[in-house]
Amino acid sequence: MSSIVGVVAGPEPGGRTAAAVAGILAGAEKAGDSTRLIELSQTPFDEVTAAFAEADAVVFGSPVYRAGHTASLKALLEATERGKWGEKTAPLQGKAAAVVLTGATGHHFLAVDGLRSVLAGFFAVQVLSPGLYLDHSGYVDRNTLTDDSAELAAAHGRALSDLTTAVRSSEALRSITPVV
Repeated sequence: MSSIVGVVAGPEPGGRTAAAVAGILAGAEKAGDSTRLIELSQTPFDEVTAAFAEADAVVFGSPVYRAGHTASLKALLEATERGKWGEKTAPLQGKAAAVVLTGATGHHFLAVDGLRSVLAGFFAVQVLSPGLYLDHSGYVDRNTLTDDSAELAAAHGRALSDLTTAVRSSEALRSITPVV
């Protein structure tokens, strides 16, 4: 059993991104993992980075604004140490992660690649590919995924569970560090 934390980087609690992250966590729970959902708008960064350190995997969820993840998620990542240049911790290194972004239309789906690249390259996180992007058509209402979207999110959760098991069982994957 793994421990997976989901971070929702929306400007306020609840909403579409929280529903998407919860859908992924539901799939991980069905695979036997324990999960926790954190609303970044309600939680200090030091508590979030402490949760990273304790977790085996992280789901990063953000709405897309101006073709990228939110400023609050960017600020969190900038405040997260990575064990380089005198930093004493690297709470994301050697972890598995999943990315889910939400937006009004499908036009911004490539924003998933930017966040996935930051996590993999800058933090040495093993990121589930291809990532998940849900636009408004993936929801019944502001807080409810459609059946198809719920099934897709749950599949990502189960895949994250498998990836987490693989990363936890591989000393080589856990020991990879950021290049710079």
